[in-house]
Amino acid sequence: MIELTELYQRAEQQNIPVYHFPLSQVGSVSVMDEKGNCAIGLDLPHRRTRNELRVRLAHELGHCVTGSFYNRYSPADNRKRHENRADKFAVRVLIPEAALNEAFVQGCTEPWALAERFGVDEAFLRKAVCLYTHGNLAPELYY
Repeated sequence: MIELTELYQRAEQQNIPVYHFPLSQVGSVSVMDEKGNCAIGLDLPHRRTRNELRVRLAHELGHCVTGSFYNRYSPADNRKRHENRADKFAVRVLIPEAALNEAFVQGCTEPWALAERFGVDEAFLRKAVCLYTHGNLAPELYY
């Protein structure tokens, strides 16, 4: 399992500063300026669980690494496309396909147990299973 500190290190290696401040409405945000520099904002650590911070930071890193940004005037389908790219990045970082397969081989097959093993919530785990099984992030189609 990739630790939160490793995600902070990835951000630092890519020159992406991570700031902590109150973001109670959204929990996290990433932005890119006109020069292509990214920054990430995370809600204060004491207000979120470590696992929630891991998922949020991996997702926001996904926006930065893939360049998947949109603005408030973007159509909904464009927003969804960019959010999916960020989620796919986060899934691949936090739950690599080989590690998920290994968990299955070892008999860990219940969503709650897999989520616990990878340090994510069940909703995120279901996205990972869908991505690797069906090639999409739509657990509502299969669960």
